[in-house]
Amino acid sequence: MIDAPSITRRLTRSMAVVGGLGALLLLIVIGIEYRLSFSHVSSGDALPLVLHELAEHVLLPMVVLIVPMALAGRWAIRRAIEPLRTAAAEIDARADAVRGVRVATDTLPMEARPFADAINRMLGRADHAASMHEGFAADIAHELRTPLTLLSLELDRLDAPQAPHLREAVAQMRRLIDQLMLLAQVEADAASLSAPSDVDLVDLAGDVIARMAPLALDQGVHFELVAGDRVLAPGRREAIGAALRNLLENALRVTPPGGTIVVRVTAQGLIAVRDEGPGLDTQALVHLVERHHRADYASKDGAGLGLAIVDRIMKAHGGSLGTAPEEGEIRLHLPVSG
Repeated sequence: MIDAPSITRRLTRSMAVVGGLGALLLLIVIGIEYRLSFSHVSSGDALPLVLHELAEHVLLPMVVLIVPMALAGRWAIRRAIEPLRTAAAEIDARADAVRGVRVATDTLPMEARPFADAINRMLGRADHAASMHEGFAADIAHELRTPLTLLSLELDRLDAPQAPHLREAVAQMRRLIDQLMLLAQVEADAASLSAPSDVDLVDLAGDVIARMAPLALDQGVHFELVAGDRVLAPGRREAIGAALRNLLENALRVTPPGGTIVVRVTAQGLIAVRDEGPGLDTQALVHLVERHHRADYASKDGAGLGLAIVDRIMKAHGGSLGTAPEEGEIRLHLPVSG
């Protein structure tokens, strides 16, 4: 593997070459001068005298000065490129940001600013393209709501054995469209860098469980909420609720009648859902958050929210989607308000 080029090494080598050539030229000039000064001495005696004078008055001072000069030069080089390291660290710190990442040019050297400006222009074009894509997806989702509503009305008048199943499929499609539009709004809020409002995760979990309790009772499954005092996290309540609702819907699919689904909310901003299914390991979760992958936790008819979108909702909130297979839990991690 070829090492990446290093500005520090290049400048150090260049300074060493320049210093070496300067020292050699200085020795030649001084040698000539000393040779002329000792021209009255016989040639056999002049050379030792010249070498002695060079060693005592030129070489020794150069050796004494070369080490601190080399260290000072390396320090100066590192200090000159330190703004580049700082800019890289700032970008790494915002690696999970959905949008709006830019290279700060205020502290960069003048020579590096054109490069940083070019990167910022490229990031701006990428942000604009992403915004256009999300806007197009939101427009499509909005346009689909009207025909689905009309289809639901027609299915309500249909008296056939397949009608209930069709009505449920259409209802799930409408929920998916609403959730996709909600996700677009969340990512737009994240891109605007506006201050989000605080969401009480305990109250949110209780509200989602209450809304889904009738469905759980129909399946003979019980919900249990384990939480303490209120836990505040910045974000959009509807989006976090949609992510939790998806996990509960998945849990209902894999929990047998008579089972219990436990929802835990901790002070660290953790919402954990434990069901009585087979569990999900970390590698499987990473595979499932990729698009076009499915498993027992995915909706059987393809109309569910999907763990991939749950993962995007969490990232838009600065959080993450995780799993604890040894405890049979899938977890939402959210940063709590300071």
